[in-house]
Amino acid sequence: QSSLGSGSSLLVHVLRVGPGQELLTSLRSFVEEKRLRAPFIITCVGSVTKATLRLANATATNPNEVLHLSGRFEIVSLVGTLNPDAHVHVSLSDCEGHTVGGHALGDMEVFTTAEVVIGEATQLQLSREMNKRTGFPELVVQPRTD
Repeated sequence: QSSLGSGSSLLVHVLRVGPGQELLTSLRSFVEEKRLRAPFIITCVGSVTKATLRLANATATNPNEVLHLSGRFEIVSLVGTLNPDAHVHVSLSDCEGHTVGGHALGDMEVFTTAEVVIGEATQLQLSREMNKRTGFPELVVQPRTD
């Protein structure tokens, strides 16, 4: 089953998250404060000192394939939707340039900065519904009604 939305205008927000702040919590707070209904990450640059990622081999019956990182990492990619059940993936590069990525579960403490550009599809609303086939909450796109 696909969930397709129609076209929408785009509103752009820019947020800087400072040292010591948890990145995903900060993004969720920003989305809630601005009452964004269809937010998504356009781009992000920055660094973190730790992160918790769910790896690609996780399944609904084995969701605990988790990696806890600690050290200094550059954010080389941060993508996803920021509706209440945010779905965000991150790629992080260490001091030797080795990169790891996965589903961002949290614990992403900002080291120096995280400069995030957030888009909002102003005529749409994003939500998630549990999908029996995958065992995960999956994206549902609907026209905004207010």
